[in-house]
Amino acid sequence: MTTAKSAYRGRFAPSPSGPLHFGSLVAAAGSFLEARTRGGEWLLRMEDVDQPRCSMAAAGEIIRALEALGFAWDGEVVWQSRRTEAYAAALERLKAAGRVFPCGCTRRELADSAIAPDGAAIYPGTCRQGLPEGRAPRAWRIAVGDVRISFDDAIQGRVVSDLASEAGDFILLRADGFYAYQLAMVVDDAEAGITHVVRGADLLASTPRQIFLQQCLGLPTPGYAHLPVAVNAAGEKLSKQTRAAPVDISRPGPALFAALDFLGQRPPPELSRATVAEIWA
Repeated sequence: MTTAKSAYRGRFAPSPSGPLHFGSLVAAAGSFLEARTRGGEWLLRMEDVDQPRCSMAAAGEIIRALEALGFAWDGEVVWQSRRTEAYAAALERLKAAGRVFPCGCTRRELADSAIAPDGAAIYPGTCRQGLPEGRAPRAWRIAVGDVRISFDDAIQGRVVSDLASEAGDFILLRADGFYAYQLAMVVDDAEAGITHVVRGADLLASTPRQIFLQQCLGLPTPGYAHLPVAVNAAGEKLSKQTRAAPVDISRPGPALFAALDFLGQRPPPELSRATVAEIWA
């Protein structure tokens, strides 16, 4: 992940479906440190495109936690919920290029499909050649065809993915009218000029789909580094779904110290009792 210092642009893009927990703090610290040590910029984006699961209250909690932990981002916070026109324009470009198709399948009908590494159903191609008679379009999918995506991750090494067997034709516009994370993230990163993405390895399976979308839209592909994922005592990834405890912003120093230690920075033990400002310094 080497680049000219002035050219580096990183970002942290949490989903505001709950407060900041330790796993998210690790991702924030890793991306922030990488950007700052490269002399680059670090942006903050709220990935609230999935509006039924997200809330302004949770977004406010995350922003307050980041401020308490001493993070400083460049520019204004970007909100995906305010950028639907950009996603619609990208989808129209893909329609014009014949890369997408309407799908009438329900979630129940796909329940027996094979499962992708990220837990999503692998689409069997039911509507790829046209909607079955009597079916109305519910969602829009992109046809992946016979394509293999490969990239070199700065931490995980060489990654190769056969999209047809590992993801299938994935959704860009959902049946409920909301744009999918994959499309929104790709459009946002390109518009923000993001050159490097540092995030948790739980998102590694999504990266080939995002690179494929970048190629279809003629957008640049950033460099990637997927950090080890923090887990609980049961070996489950720390997340809202596993009820990960929020970071205690009344004592931000110990939380920041623990995140740096998790990332292999080996901060001196005496910093475990230091202030956030002293730790960053």
